[in-house]
Amino acid sequence: MSNAGLAQFQQVFIEESLEGLDTMESSLLALDEGGDGELVHTIFRAAHSIKGGAATFGFPEMASFTHEAESLLDEVRGGKRAIDKPIIELMLRSVDCLRGMFDRARAGEPLNDATSDGVRGELAAMMGREAPAQAGPARRAGDQAGAWMIQFKPHAGMLASGNDPLRLIRELAGLGELVVEADLSRLPALARLDPSECHLGWSIELKAPVRREDIAAVFDWVEDECDLSIEPKPTAVVTPAPAPAAAPAPANIADAAAARGTREASAESSSVRVAIDKIDSMINLVGELVITQAMLDTFREEFDPSRLPLLQQGLTQLARHARELQESVMGIRMLPIASVFNRFPRLVRDLSQKLGKQVKLDLHGEQTELDKTVLEKIGDPMVHLVRNAIDHGLEVPEKRRAAGKHEMGTLKLDAFHRGGNIVVEVSDDGAGLNREAIVRKAVERGLIKSGDGLSDEAVGDLIFQPGFSTAEVTTDLSGRGVGMDVVRRNVSDLGGSVVVRSKPAQGSVFTITLPLTLAIIDGLTAAVGEERYIVPLVSIIESVQLKPDALKTVAGGGELFRFRGEYLPVLRLHELFGCEGAKRTIEDGLLIVVEGDGSRVGLFVDGLVGQQQAVVKSLEANYRRVQGVSGATILADGSVALIVDIAGLVRLHGRRKAA
Repeated sequence: MSNAGLAQFQQVFIEESLEGLDTMESSLLALDEGGDGELVHTIFRAAHSIKGGAATFGFPEMASFTHEAESLLDEVRGGKRAIDKPIIELMLRSVDCLRGMFDRARAGEPLNDATSDGVRGELAAMMGREAPAQAGPARRAGDQAGAWMIQFKPHAGMLASGNDPLRLIRELAGLGELVVEADLSRLPALARLDPSECHLGWSIELKAPVRREDIAAVFDWVEDECDLSIEPKPTAVVTPAPAPAAAPAPANIADAAAARGTREASAESSSVRVAIDKIDSMINLVGELVITQAMLDTFREEFDPSRLPLLQQGLTQLARHARELQESVMGIRMLPIASVFNRFPRLVRDLSQKLGKQVKLDLHGEQTELDKTVLEKIGDPMVHLVRNAIDHGLEVPEKRRAAGKHEMGTLKLDAFHRGGNIVVEVSDDGAGLNREAIVRKAVERGLIKSGDGLSDEAVGDLIFQPGFSTAEVTTDLSGRGVGMDVVRRNVSDLGGSVVVRSKPAQGSVFTITLPLTLAIIDGLTAAVGEERYIVPLVSIIESVQLKPDALKTVAGGGELFRFRGEYLPVLRLHELFGCEGAKRTIEDGLLIVVEGDGSRVGLFVDGLVGQQQAVVKSLEANYRRVQGVSGATILADGSVALIVDIAGLVRLHGRRKAA
């Protein structure tokens, strides 16, 4: 097979194996909480599939590593060893190592590193604890040998069951060096050859100090479809191999777990698994479009006015089918948020153990769907929020008991639809935000003069300032506020918003509001001179028309207007984008009150043209990045309208004001 062909299959193998690792991790966490023994079989099957695929698709180092983990699992499922905390912990770290191997495989880097070598050594050492004492008699040759002779003769029908003998031989190669000789004694004459049957056998010498059980495990799935003999090579010298030195555990297991989300987002898998019912729906809609198009084709040659109702009916059907097809196509990109939520049980477990806290993770709305692009980029902001909630939101058991709370804190992740958006909430029942500490730090940094008159919402919004933290001592995890500017910026880049609500001694709720998709947005079309701009509906609060005396000018040339008890700045789009022929006086135009990047402003435009769905085209891919513009769309008349980036406009206005 060519390298390009193998690379294609390797990519599919990697994506399927990453799903297998997710299954292993979730099952291990369930075992840690007292799950039943059937989970061990689930973990073993996932590990066995990864090992077999790794040997087949050219990753022998990965096959060898997984083989060590599989051997330990085999003893557990066979009743030779009880599952316990050390085994679960080591297997979780093995899952992390395999994820790292897959990352390096994608990048074309060597698969092994110091961490994987160390964990593999720990797996081997744990297996060695079951061996007889060194001073006792040597192992029996039937248990472990330095080299093995394997006679493998598949039955004629093995190929029909979907099993590939060559794949099994490649899997054996993951255990050590092979010398393979084909047995042609059953090969018939060419005229009587049946290509659907297996006519070959193999004599295999395996040069590796492994156990008989390790070799037999390779043939687990075909033991009833072959004649198999596994015997130690007589000349082999039986000397147990020393276990590799165990490398220390990663210094910050929680950081390793959190980094998983970053790796997944950066990988941005090129494929999406689609439910068959979604594909069936698209096929049906395409069929309806073909029928409608055939009906409209009858009007090409001549048009009879008496058939006008039929034409109108056809155009109505065409519009309906096009809209339904658009929704169906967008549905293919919609994936459940469970793929993001599922990474947090491990992170919560590791952080709570490290910090000496008891935390119950409560997940809701895992099947809520959102766009794949949004899904890939929301992981990092949520990791920040979860880490901060555990580190500085939830109290240690002693403080919770003293406050009359249950010693186990609750961290809740919830996702649900609200209007045309998706809402993700991260809430805890901890101590809540410390208003006094936030105000004191904000005054020290010159962000505010005092906290008098500031609402709780305004105080909470201060933690999203860059570098803001109330922590007295910097930890290797987080401080309430550290990284919150990154959270807001990342969410704003997705066209969303994030706010916080908090009550002292009762906890905090961080609410992220996101568009369902980045490919199509609902917006208002605004006229500015001869230009048209799309303002995303999710950012719009209200549109108002001001009287001439409602505008206040401040030092430096800035303009303010009063809106619901507060003064907001005015951003004139014709000045920001250099539009010709735009209206200048405030009473002739319209102010659209919008919110972005945690701030509210009024966009001054000539007027509103109407509401529409805009298909987003990348401006950066077709031209270049323009500050304050998130993309472009084509209007019904064929003209191009730019889509306003509200958060970018707020930042642009802030920089101009500072300058």
